[in-house]
Amino acid sequence: MNRQRVALFWFSATVAVSLIAMLVPLPAVLQPFKPYWPALVLLYWALESGERVSLGLAFAIGLFADLLDGVLLGEQAMRLTALIFIALRFRSRLRFFPMWQQTLAVLALLLNDRILLLIVRTFAGEASPTLSWWFSPFVGAALWPFLFLLLDDLRIRLRIA
Repeated sequence: MNRQRVALFWFSATVAVSLIAMLVPLPAVLQPFKPYWPALVLLYWALESGERVSLGLAFAIGLFADLLDGVLLGEQAMRLTALIFIALRFRSRLRFFPMWQQTLAVLALLLNDRILLLIVRTFAGEASPTLSWWFSPFVGAALWPFLFLLLDDLRIRLRIA
């Protein structure tokens, strides 16, 4: 396999695993702590390989995630597109932040994602979420350094640009 095929396979595999991880059921007690895996993986690829991730791709992955998760069609598509837009806009700065600053930036992006989700669900007529609904962005930000280092190590070992 040539290098481009390996890179495309690795990118596709990480996105597919993130979508599967999104679908893994957790006990009701742990559900609020479940991070938004597709956002974290797409954010990694947007920062490390900006030309690989586009707004259209984020929208398409979001639509597919909507279909898989059974939520309002376009909800995750809009959220992922907004997240990737901000990440690509500030990519040159975010890439060179120390890990603790990058983690805070990821937290801000994930909180922004939750606010967008709150707006969409409010317009859809759902009840206001409980306080535990806001735990997920903090868990995602806490996992970010580990996810980043894992994906980065594998990307370097496979020599993917």
